[in-house]
Amino acid sequence: MSAGCEVAPRGWFIAGTDTEVGKTYVATAFVRQLVRRGLRVAAMKPVAAGAHATPAGLRNADALALATAANVTAAYATLNPYCLASAVSPHIAAAEAGVRIDPAHVARCFRTLVHDADRIVVEGAGGWLAPIGADSTMADIAGALGLPVLLVVGLRLGCINHALLSARAIASSGLALAGWVGNRIDPRFERAAENLATLEHWLGRPPAAVLPWRAQAENDVSFCLE
Repeated sequence: MSAGCEVAPRGWFIAGTDTEVGKTYVATAFVRQLVRRGLRVAAMKPVAAGAHATPAGLRNADALALATAANVTAAYATLNPYCLASAVSPHIAAAEAGVRIDPAHVARCFRTLVHDADRIVVEGAGGWLAPIGADSTMADIAGALGLPVLLVVGLRLGCINHALLSARAIASSGLALAGWVGNRIDPRFERAAENLATLEHWLGRPPAAVLPWRAQAENDVSFCLE
């Protein structure tokens, strides 16, 4: 985060306009920058669908990446309360596992992490309204935590519509949109500059960052939330 940028009092919820738009890359890079500022930073992946078996139980690669980036350690079950085996929509993976995803339990785990951290970065799963059960979505997880939202926009054809719908849904949930990040996930995306300008106009603010195609070095990313 560059100097002069405003810092939220507790943390952020990282949401995406869709799945596979770079939420984990953004979340881990953001965590590392906060750590470099000398803050105690915790990370959380409340719901993860897609895991591998280990002697300690199921583990999700995105949750492990977040844990590695953070400098506040926690029990795996606290930073990733719902780790589901199948790499499918969370509500399907939960049903297969016979698990009910409870936002209240996520909030309890969150409070445990906040106790030892200056900031916390929480990564969602899928898009804003990805179902987590028969009558609940990722928006209910975000609402239970009450954090401002950083929206990751996958820059590809259709991203403007996806971003504006997501921003409207976030506002309808009563949560603040802290900012947005453009991530170039399609190297053949035409008129990227024009699309970014349109997103800035309709979202009412410049991007907190624009990530190049296949960004690798975390030091190349600088997030500024105004």
